[in-house]
Amino acid sequence: MLSPIKRALISVSDKSGLEDFGKFLDNHGVQILSTGGSASLLRQSGISVIEVSEITGFPEIMDGRVKTLQPKIHGGLLAIRGNTDHESAMVQHGIEPIDLVVVNLYPFESTVASGADSTTCIENIDIGGPALIRAGAKNHTFVTVVVDPSDYHTVIREMTNNAGATTQNFRKRLAAKAYSKTAFYDAAIFNWFSSEIGEKFPSRAVFGAKLKQMLRYGENPHQEAALYLNNDLRPGAVRATQIQGKELSYNNFNDTDAAFELVAEFTDTPACVIVKHANPCGVALAADLKTAYLRALSCDTESAFGGIIAFNRSIDKATAEAVGNLFAEVIIAPEIDEDAQSVFKDKKNLRVLVTGRLPVEGDQGMALRSVASGYLLQDSDSTVFNQMKVVTKRSPSEKEMADLKFAFTVSKHVKSNAIVYCKDGMTVGIGAGQMSRINSSRIASWKAEDAARLSGEEDSWARGSVVASDAFFPFPDGLLAAADAGVTAVIQPGGSIRDFDVISAADEKNLAMIFTGMRHFRH
Repeated sequence: MLSPIKRALISVSDKSGLEDFGKFLDNHGVQILSTGGSASLLRQSGISVIEVSEITGFPEIMDGRVKTLQPKIHGGLLAIRGNTDHESAMVQHGIEPIDLVVVNLYPFESTVASGADSTTCIENIDIGGPALIRAGAKNHTFVTVVVDPSDYHTVIREMTNNAGATTQNFRKRLAAKAYSKTAFYDAAIFNWFSSEIGEKFPSRAVFGAKLKQMLRYGENPHQEAALYLNNDLRPGAVRATQIQGKELSYNNFNDTDAAFELVAEFTDTPACVIVKHANPCGVALAADLKTAYLRALSCDTESAFGGIIAFNRSIDKATAEAVGNLFAEVIIAPEIDEDAQSVFKDKKNLRVLVTGRLPVEGDQGMALRSVASGYLLQDSDSTVFNQMKVVTKRSPSEKEMADLKFAFTVSKHVKSNAIVYCKDGMTVGIGAGQMSRINSSRIASWKAEDAARLSGEEDSWARGSVVASDAFFPFPDGLLAAADAGVTAVIQPGGSIRDFDVISAADEKNLAMIFTGMRHFRH
């Protein structure tokens, strides 16, 4: 069913594109009602406008808080055309139909993001706008609702193709978008209020997200997928600027996020992280970025092929040239200088992402995961250590302590059960995602032996290393496997009913051991 547009209501906060759209409506004989700044802009452009107050017979009051909440406006939006009772009421009360409502809302989200005070945030909660949008969308059988300036051109095309009218399907699509807009807006307000009153887990949780892009497919080609953005402004894979390469896949986003979150743990020293299937296969610190990359690569050259590489510093030409020798899916860093970009341009399929900065305290929101019929919501795992308690007869040396802290930080980002061997500021063996901790320990030991062999060395890289476990050792066997591999110090949360046995085993092997009091399961 075609619905002619003869009368429009325009009241927008974002005025981009409004002048051209207003001229189009005016040239097509559409009567325009408007308010405040929207009316002023349209008039300045030579467009004929009727103030809403002229229709309602009531001025804008209370600093514009009350201007469109009035029967002559909402009656014009909600009246069912062809319904004798509705049409009789319109005649009786002098209400004329409104065929097009163009409204976008006060910038509440950007106001909150700017760090504005509570009073300013509240003043940027739109009341009349959502009411107009919802009224028009409810009556979309007759009313066209536009909430996004990017849709002006689609309305122009629709009206041009239909002699000044819009089709039912077109109006229904815009109505769905309108309700999406108000739902997301209300979600942002609710979440702000929850934050203001310190309520992490309200009786009803509301999650709002905006579509950023459709993806080629999900984890597997038979699964459809899309990427959405929430209101958190934490820099990372989903908010990065892609400066080259083909579109990222579902798995690329997941793995790149894992890599950047880990490398962002290290701020004082150049660091590189190489991730494969959401697990780090190499992590290293160094005096410069190129060396950090080469050290990270040496940890597991086999797994690094086709991986994700993340840096915590601006990538320079020397680092880019070194990275260019490996087939990688994605490179991500806070910055990439022009010389490095020139090097990467020769690798057409390499995706290169720039985040602008590393995350800072306060960027991290809550962690959300879907399960069948529900969601799991928790605090993000943003703290590494709760305590650093020496529980063995021997205390770690200064060098061992530095490696222990590094190893435990890495273990926070390895899928459980996680065992991480480290030496001299680099991982030398990682065991991830095993059903038993002893198997993770064996795999990490094997990885360390393999890394040494590929580097032409006879002794396993685990010899003289330290080991981190993301959770306590339930039995001494995992610790003893690490001792057999050649570790000299251990870091773990502690808390097992057999802690005494584990500590005794460490003492017998002359190992230094630290309890952190903080577990880091990652599933």
